[in-house]
Amino acid sequence: MSPARHGNSRRSRIVPLAAATVAVAALAVVPGTANAGTALPVRQATALSATLTTALGDRTAGSYYDRALSRLVVTVTDAAGADQVRAAGAIPKHVQYRASELAAVTARFDRTARIPGTAWRVDPRSGQVLVTADSTVTGEKLATLTKAVGDAGGKAKLARTGGRLRPLISGGDAIWGQGLRCSLGFNVHDSEGNPALLTAGHCGVATNDWWEDSSNYQHIATTQGADFPGHDYSWASYDPGVDSPSAINTGQDITGAGEATVGEQVTRSGSTTDVHEGTVTGLNATVNYEEGSVYGLIDTDVCAEPGDSGGSLYDGETALGLTSGGSGDCSSGGETFFQPVPDALAAYGLTLP
Repeated sequence: MSPARHGNSRRSRIVPLAAATVAVAALAVVPGTANAGTALPVRQATALSATLTTALGDRTAGSYYDRALSRLVVTVTDAAGADQVRAAGAIPKHVQYRASELAAVTARFDRTARIPGTAWRVDPRSGQVLVTADSTVTGEKLATLTKAVGDAGGKAKLARTGGRLRPLISGGDAIWGQGLRCSLGFNVHDSEGNPALLTAGHCGVATNDWWEDSSNYQHIATTQGADFPGHDYSWASYDPGVDSPSAINTGQDITGAGEATVGEQVTRSGSTTDVHEGTVTGLNATVNYEEGSVYGLIDTDVCAEPGDSGGSLYDGETALGLTSGGSGDCSSGGETFFQPVPDALAAYGLTLP
């Protein structure tokens, strides 16, 4: 019996894509709060962010972690919200637009400007929707996107990049599929306790079988579920007796999964470029690949290259994401998007470790 597949099960043609650096507008600190806030480890700051986001509702555009201060900064649209943030031990910053206003902008973009080679997300540092267009967005497509951003007024800002947005799939080492190479994200267990692996959805959509060698001699796993586009996660069950490969090149132990926080320092491991560090720059990003749109991604300034797809994003013992796609390289730098791990675990009923 063939394994169950989810989402688009056709064999994908993976093509290049890219990302950009977007200018961030300065935010005014609420008077008298320059030294406010309680120093917190990033995981505690993430939990506090979730609590305050719920409490503030429409009166915030998000939050970010200030590593220099070890403090959580939370955006607010009114004085009452600033008081709530300050009382909770975080630093408030004023922004002009409510969450619902920015959500309406991204929803409109999804209807009218879902153009391959573009990406957007709400940036809590600026309180705007940041839109990126790669080098393939020209002519009528660029005119459509420019109009959409202009119609949003000050709620959105457009930036260009010279690269191309792409899922980072290739052919080489780590885990090999049928004519492709990806990276193992994390070793997990299925609902019955059997060992399995997590990787990118566009990898699992493209192949049913996984080998540990480029000659496809030693079969190690079979894809059981794959979602792409929409999401970008897949899982494969290991063959009986397989000594599963390490998920993290550094040997870092992973004890569980968690949500990322803007400003958090993170590490990415991939089969092409090994281990690189960087910072989370945004959450809930939409990326429009040639194959379709993927939602809810983590945006970072970590570099990656083809073949790193599916690789792990983590902070210490906490699994955060699976490498989806991005731009640039690890010589000149770049921007990379990640599928959050908690979503992938929940989708398939998997556990980590």
